[in-house]
Amino acid sequence: MGLVYVEGVVKHGGRSVRVRFLVDSGATYTVLTERVWRELGLEPLGEMEFILADGTVIRRKVSEALLELPGYGERHTPVVLGESEDENILGVVTLEIFGLILDPFKRELRPIRALMKSYRA
Repeated sequence: MGLVYVEGVVKHGGRSVRVRFLVDSGATYTVLTERVWRELGLEPLGEMEFILADGTVIRRKVSEALLELPGYGERHTPVVLGESEDENILGVVTLEIFGLILDPFKRELRPIRALMKSYRA
């Protein structure tokens, strides 16, 4: 399977930045590079611990932003405020907020078929 990238626009406080995201179905949260989140003027709302694929534990600040994915609209999503070595990544939480899933065979995003159980008394 190859790498999948999508274009998006991240917005905050009247500013917007066009971003090329690596779609990573193994990443929980969306990550913005330091250049992007600083240009948008994002402020940290908290901090979280993350475990990298090699087992390394890192801490990053988190915030939230408005993300537009062409053809899918715009949604508010949590974002990790990346540091100098981090890349722009579109994570699973954001994909789910948009109701999307990565199709690894076609290497594209597609709408999910969400399940909902109804309980009747």
